[in-house]
This record gives sequence, structure tokens and C-alpha cells, in this order.
Amino acid sequence: MPDWTYHPLRGLAGTLLGTRRSQRAALRVTAAVGSLPGGGHLIARMLGHRHPPAHLAGSVAGVPVHTRLGAVVPPSVARDAMRALPLVGAGMIWVTPVGLDDVPAIREAAAGRRVPLVVGSDAPDVVAALASDVDAISGTDNVVYVTSPLVAPAAEALADPNTAVLAAPSVLVEAGPGWFARVTEAATLTEAPSRDVGRDPRRWPAWWWGALVGVGMIVAGFGAAAITLGPVLLWYDRDFLGMNLDQLHAVNHHLVHFLQHDRITMAGTMITIGVLYAGLAVGGIRRGWPWAREVYLASGWIGFASLLYFLGFGFVEPLHTAVTVLLFPMFLLAIRRTPHRPQWTVLSEGPEHQRRKALVGQLLMVCTGVGLFIGGAVVSYVGLTDVFVASDLEFLRTGPDELGPRLMSFIAHDRAGFGGALMSAAVAITLLSAWGWRRGESWVWWSLALAAVFGFLPPVVVHGVIHYIDFGHLAPVFVGMGLTAAALTLARPYLCARTCGGAHG
Repeated sequence: MPDWTYHPLRGLAGTLLGTRRSQRAALRVTAAVGSLPGGGHLIARMLGHRHPPAHLAGSVAGVPVHTRLGAVVPPSVARDAMRALPLVGAGMIWVTPVGLDDVPAIREAAAGRRVPLVVGSDAPDVVAALASDVDAISGTDNVVYVTSPLVAPAAEALADPNTAVLAAPSVLVEAGPGWFARVTEAATLTEAPSRDVGRDPRRWPAWWWGALVGVGMIVAGFGAAAITLGPVLLWYDRDFLGMNLDQLHAVNHHLVHFLQHDRITMAGTMITIGVLYAGLAVGGIRRGWPWAREVYLASGWIGFASLLYFLGFGFVEPLHTAVTVLLFPMFLLAIRRTPHRPQWTVLSEGPEHQRRKALVGQLLMVCTGVGLFIGGAVVSYVGLTDVFVASDLEFLRTGPDELGPRLMSFIAHDRAGFGGALMSAAVAITLLSAWGWRRGESWVWWSLALAAVFGFLPPVVVHGVIHYIDFGHLAPVFVGMGLTAAALTLARPYLCARTCGGAHG
């Protein structure tokens, strides 16, 4: 029988709600979201659940399962567990101990189940009552119960094809999102990274193309910054506006600085995206992490699709279009080519205090990414509608009507493009933080750290240089900087760990 002694919870949820409440809350929220249209797919993707390798399939208590990794729960939470845990990777749910009074709850849990439900009981009356309602009623032979959030013991137990591994609810609360995925990764057979990629571009692996897109974005970002700090306007800008810099000054002597502040921020965001893509390609896609490709894919589609914003303003920049035409085929090659076989190494979870701090850091980083996405959506909306917020007009000391439709379209084009780029970067940050938070993956830390430098520093500096200092306008930037600094400080010992004490599949 499993040990139902609840250990002192070490996760953030347990600190706030207590162990039992946090377990029930997590199950109920996951079950509720999973019941919504598309909610199950969203949870499965956000928590990093992937299709398990074939060697983890088998049978438990005579019932075929797609993975021998599951969860054991008491009858009181069986219904929520059956609706929530399969979404995050559980291949079966084992309910025990079950008495005759629990039969109605078990029947309710079994209705509409996604994975097999096994009842642990040898009581004749329970067996008779539930024989036709559940998939199996069995004892505890060939079952390993896990009451610790450590990944290695669970992965080692799965090496026996006749053994099932069942996690207690406290494990899932303590371990944070993605415990099933991390165990699956640790139990996946891997191979050493290959360096033989050849010189023929037709044979280049996906990660080479992904890295080239990242480098291209970095170069384009620095190029955009150089133009902004130099001539500001290129020939096509002057043709569209029908004005040069002196004429812009004549319209409003704050206008050139305002354009520079928008474009420097955009340039920093482009470099941020490039850093993230290069990190995902070299650190993730190269080593066969399936989630790294999906992060790259989700972010890239948003970024490239934002070019469509420009069509609404009648102003398509030749250089922006050229960069897109050059990089988009590389992006397609990066996501369409067959990924490498798994080549990762899984480390142990390390010291418990280190893991706890890393979980808090992960939460803060995900919150930062979500906040940036909301900010990007707001900027896009403003760029496509009102163009300016109140603090912009206060800085310019003018109204939109005084600028004229051509200039308004020009500024709106810059703002909407920046909003799309910010959403693209935010998706990469959010998903990389949600899916890539593993001990020893130092490339995740460095990717996020460098992305933060190029994403946050340029807007702060340029606002100071042009004296556009408005607390409400800059507050989101400083909040993002604070959250990111705290997250990376807390997670650095965990993500950058070098001592290998875990399983290599």
C-alpha cells in the first residue's frame, strides 16, 4: 500500500494553501480547464506533455496502457484526478484504498475516462460492485509507489517492462508542472550528440537553419539600431513621408526622438528574438528536445505573421521585407526537417533548497513572459487603432490631428510591428521557461539572461536619453526587469549545475 503520510510541502502552492488544499486546488483547476473546448490540448502543451516512447507502454493489472507511468490517489479526489492527470502525462490512475462506501465516487470518476482506472482492493463486496465499472481491480504486485519528487528513481523503475510507477498527488504538487514529462525524458533512450553535419546545405540539420535565423535576427536588430542612431530615416521612409529630418523637426521638435525611441525598442526586441532562437536551436533542437522545436515554431509564426500588419498601412519597408524573405525559408527548413534522435542528459534534481528556489524562479519567469505577451497585444492594438497613449501625446506636446494622416500611418506602422515582435519574443520566453526548466540546462539561463539584457536595457536607456520619463509608461519595463532578475538569480544554481548525478537514458 502507498504511504499516505503527507510530507511537508516544499512548493509554492503548498506554502500558500497547505498540502491537502493545494493538491485539491491543482487537480480541480486542471480538470476545469481541461473540460473547456481546447482546454485539454492547452494544458497538455503548456505542461510539456509529449507522447511517451514505445518502450514505456505495456500492461498493468492486465490492462494495456500507453505508458506505465501513472498516479495513485484516494477515492475523495478520484474524479478530479481522472480528468486532470491524463492531460499532463499519466497513463493510468490507480485508486486506493477503496471501501464499499466509495463505490459511487469511483463510478463517477470512471465515467468518460481518458485512461484506464484501476482500483486497488481485495474486498469481495467492492470487487462485485465495481467489476463492470472500472478497467481492473487488483492488488499491488509489480507497482512502485513514488512519494518523492525526484525523477531518477521513477525513471529507473520504468526500466523494468513489467513494472508500473505511480506518483502520489503530493509529488505532483511538490515537483511543479511537467513531472511526468521529466520522468519520461529521463527514461528515454538517448545517444551522444553528433558533430558530423557535412558541408552540403541540403544535408544541414534543422538546428543549423534555426541558428541561422537567430543570427539573422541579431544582425538585423543591430542594423536597425545603427540606422536609428544614424540617419534615422532611409530613402523609402522619406519617400513615404514626403519629408526629411529637418521637416520632421519643423512639424514637432520632439518627433525625431519619439521615432528613435520606438525604433530602438524594436531593434532590441529583434535582437532578443535572435538570441532566443539561437539558444533554442543550439541548446534545444540540436539535442533533440521536442519542446524546443515547438517553442521555436509558436514564436516564429507570430513573428513572421506580424509582417501582415504593415499591409494595412500601405507602407512595406524594403529592408524589413528583404530580411523576411531571406529568413522565412530558413525558418521553414528548421521546423520541417526531421529532428535528431534524443541526445540529452538528465541530471538529478540536486539539493532540495536549490530545486525549491528554481521553482519560484520558474513561476516568476513564466509570469514575466505572460506579462510581455499582454503588453505586446496592447501595443499592437494601440498601433492599429489610436496609435498614441496619453503619455506619448504629453511627451510630444501635440495632438494626433496636428501630425497629419501620413505621419500617423508611419508611426502606427512602427508601433504595430513592435507589438508583434514583442508577442513573438514573449511566447518564446513563456514556453522556454515553462518547458525548459531542467537542472543543468545552462543554455536556458544564458538565453533568457541575454534576451533580458537586449530586451530591457535599450528602452530604458533611450527613454532616459530623450527625457521621456513617465512612471506609468516605464513601470511595466521595470517590473519585468525586477521579475526577470529575481527569477534568474533564484534559478541560476539549478539551471547552471554542472555535477552529473542523474540518469542518462
